[in-house]
Amino acid sequence: MKKLIVLILMLTGLAVNQGCRISYKFNGAALDYNIYKTVHVGEFPIRAALVYAPLQQTFENELLDYITRNTRLRTVDGASDLEIEGEITGYSLTPQAVTEDAYASRTRLTITVRVKYTDTKNDKNDIDQTFSAYRDFDASQMLVDVQDELCSQISKELVELIFNATLGNW
Repeated sequence: MKKLIVLILMLTGLAVNQGCRISYKFNGAALDYNIYKTVHVGEFPIRAALVYAPLQQTFENELLDYITRNTRLRTVDGASDLEIEGEITGYSLTPQAVTEDAYASRTRLTITVRVKYTDTKNDKNDIDQTFSAYRDFDASQMLVDVQDELCSQISKELVELIFNATLGNW
């Protein structure tokens, strides 16, 4: 019995001395901050057929804010460890939920963004991908009345998708 207790104590001491550690990342970022210190977020010009000018600034601000809140990366202009750039390629309205009298009762606003993510330390992590998100609104409402709020909501969703595919490394 004494030998069993001694053996258990030795194994426990060995495990503690081996430096077992548990690491949690609450924001989803999977970055090694010993390697990655800077990020450059380029402009996202609107290349869509329909243009809502404030969208570019709304999207870029949301992306920068999200990266700042959820990583320890320093945002820089020019050369950096990680680079995110792209363009807003789609801004479209489509009718949804057509009623029996052939009128749409809902309208869908869809925003599409193409993102080029470059990892200068490991090109296997590079991404060139398109992301899309939408919100529906009542067709009786004018787009100009709901556009700012919808663009803000869609931008937040797009930023989360982009973050998870790039810096979150899901």
